[in-house]
Amino acid sequence: MFKSIVWANDGSEVAQQALPLVKQLAREGDGAITIVHVVERVEGAGGIGPTRRVDEPQLQRQLERLTAELEQEGFAASLYINGDVGVRPAHEIVATARQRNADLIVVGSQGHTMIGGLLLGSVAYRLLHLAPCPVLVVPPTPK
Repeated sequence: MFKSIVWANDGSEVAQQALPLVKQLAREGDGAITIVHVVERVEGAGGIGPTRRVDEPQLQRQLERLTAELEQEGFAASLYINGDVGVRPAHEIVATARQRNADLIVVGSQGHTMIGGLLLGSVAYRLLHLAPCPVLVVPPTPK
């Protein structure tokens, strides 16, 4: 059903919880998986600054290993990392989905309330309004 799946992965636990579903959907549709990671950077009056995550290099290596593991499992997998972005990751995810002619975008939800999402800036919420294809929002696993 889904030939091209874009999986937005920010390295969070909720993003990782979406992996089994991404695999299942890709298997069922004989689809390709594009992992998209947007490096969020601090913005200021002088432009874009350092990354928001101090472990960004380790996270990128982890995503590279994950892409290789998916390929070894027989998936057509690729990784797209954009590091020149300020605080607009949803726009980059959508741009990649358009480039890849994605049938589906999968993203994990942090589980914020509507107000919390608006105040903190929910990527999933923005994707629902910007995406050129369906967006599957995977909720956090209850603890």
